[in-house]
Amino acid sequence: MDVDNFSQEINELRSRVRGIWQRTATQPNSQQELMIEAFEELQIAVEELLVASEELEVTRAQAEKERQRYQELFDFAPDGYLVTNTVGKILEANYAAAIMLSVRQQYLIGKPLVLFIAQQDRQIFSSLINNSQQIQDCIIDINPRLGTPFPVSLRASPVYDSQQKLVGWRWLLHNISEAKQAQERVAKRTVELAKVNQQLLGEIAERKRAESQLLHLAFHDVLTGLPNRALFMNRLEDAVNYSKRHSDYLFAVLFLDLDRFKLINDSLGHALGDQLLLTVAQRLQECLRSVDIAARLGGDEFIILLVGIKDVLEVVAVVERIQKKLALPVVLGRQEVSTTASIGIALSITGCQEPEDFLRDADIAMYRAKTQGRGRYEIFNTDMHIQAMAHLELVNELRRAIELQEFQVYYQPIVSLSSGRITGFEALVRWLHPKHGIVLPEYFMSTAQETGLIILIEQWVLYEACGQIQQWQEQLSSNSKDLPKSPLSININLCSTRFSEEKLLPHINKVLQDTGLTAPSLTLEITESVIMENNDKAIIRLKQLRNLGIKLAIDDFGTGYSSLGRLHHFPINQLKIDRSFVNENIFDDGNLDIVETIITLAHKLGVDVTAEGVETEKQLAMLRKLNCEYGQGYFFSYPLDSSQATALIMTNPQW
Repeated sequence: MDVDNFSQEINELRSRVRGIWQRTATQPNSQQELMIEAFEELQIAVEELLVASEELEVTRAQAEKERQRYQELFDFAPDGYLVTNTVGKILEANYAAAIMLSVRQQYLIGKPLVLFIAQQDRQIFSSLINNSQQIQDCIIDINPRLGTPFPVSLRASPVYDSQQKLVGWRWLLHNISEAKQAQERVAKRTVELAKVNQQLLGEIAERKRAESQLLHLAFHDVLTGLPNRALFMNRLEDAVNYSKRHSDYLFAVLFLDLDRFKLINDSLGHALGDQLLLTVAQRLQECLRSVDIAARLGGDEFIILLVGIKDVLEVVAVVERIQKKLALPVVLGRQEVSTTASIGIALSITGCQEPEDFLRDADIAMYRAKTQGRGRYEIFNTDMHIQAMAHLELVNELRRAIELQEFQVYYQPIVSLSSGRITGFEALVRWLHPKHGIVLPEYFMSTAQETGLIILIEQWVLYEACGQIQQWQEQLSSNSKDLPKSPLSININLCSTRFSEEKLLPHINKVLQDTGLTAPSLTLEITESVIMENNDKAIIRLKQLRNLGIKLAIDDFGTGYSSLGRLHHFPINQLKIDRSFVNENIFDDGNLDIVETIITLAHKLGVDVTAEGVETEKQLAMLRKLNCEYGQGYFFSYPLDSSQATALIMTNPQW
């Protein structure tokens, strides 16, 4: 029975006795009976009190036992326990805490706990007792009365009274000096092991290097460093087996034999002949992808494996690239020589089953090519040969078209969306084919780029377009009609080949001088990929063009992969939004967001925006609403020849 129940029993007894005396006062004749009844009640009450007293004694004994247990746990716990008031004055401390602080238990009582906290950690202690009333953990240094400071893990928990008012703090201190020392030892050992591991790695790397060198010697040509026949046949066997499991997988074997090598070797000596072979090996590797392989069979014979190709045209492009690279002069001693190669091609679709068969077919095709003269190639498969011949025919027709000037420049107006008037034109090339009529660039431009003929075409377009725009400027300046007073400009596309050409700037300078066109009237359009592929060189080349006074535009913006983080480094004047985002799709949520984002980005960069593919009045209204500066598309005009463009200028239209 607890104290509360015992008090309740006493109160009930008092009530019962008081009731008996009240009845005695009102019933005097039955006083004896009441006395008897009172004594019976008292006897019962005494018995109950004795029982309650016994139960209370048991409860007190249990409480004392629990208190003693708690006190023993408190006193003999391995960690230090302290109880303080709200301001940190020590009220209780166990034996471990006294040992930690080097002060007897009885002397700790009443001392501020902060006295035993290292100076640099007292601010932490202050924040603990002044912080929110929650359990908090931290690591601080204890400064004992005797001895040196040491780290402890400290836990502070609040103490509340029955009214939930904060009356103090309990503190648990765990000495972590040994753990910290162990951690430092582990860290030191880790550093030592890392050094040992680095040494072992170095030894392993050296062993692997030696093994790699031996393996390289076993599978590579000693003179050129290219793979030898053994390694090539292993790779070819892998390609053959893979093609058997994947019917759509294509590869090609090229067999190369240098033309007139014996003559060069005999006349200049074997040492210079070896130097030529080294140059050829290097140039072959420059023409291939990393997944392809070029090997030396011996003498002046080389073999190449092209894997994962799309079609025969891709193979032909590689062959023509090799021929062009090999044709470049080589200085051997004091003698400048050039060489070509006869190349045979065997395609995986020929139906051969063994690697040796492909090498044989390529060898046969090479000899067939050699009978046709120097610098030729032949395809072993008849059907593929027809396709290659068609490609060759296109190349030959392009060369003839350049010689006979079968190209013509068409002009598409660029309109200021603020004034609605023409401010310039974009020059677009058309091929006036004698059999097929007008041929658009998409049918021949890729071939022109692969063969390098694009350089001659763009040189002609640049000269023709600059001359025409200069002529229009003169006509407008002398015409008294209400025609545009500001000089018309011309936009001309610049391909990747020309962008990296060293002679580009001198050529543009000469064209401007010959035509009399001022540099600010010329805008060169460059795709995002051209800029990003040239990396830092692109910035240098762009700055060189800008220094000439020429304006620069990024064409088809949004379809490439330009780095927005580097875009602000490019000295450009204009972004041209690709027509795919404008035409009929501009009102799609995604496209509209892209167009708006590009315009906002351009304005942040301080450059203008031209939207291509404007075809309707609604698109024009939307672009004006988005503050786009210029527009271009069929809504204003289709591409026109020079006479049609002249007539359009003279009408001075306004949209």
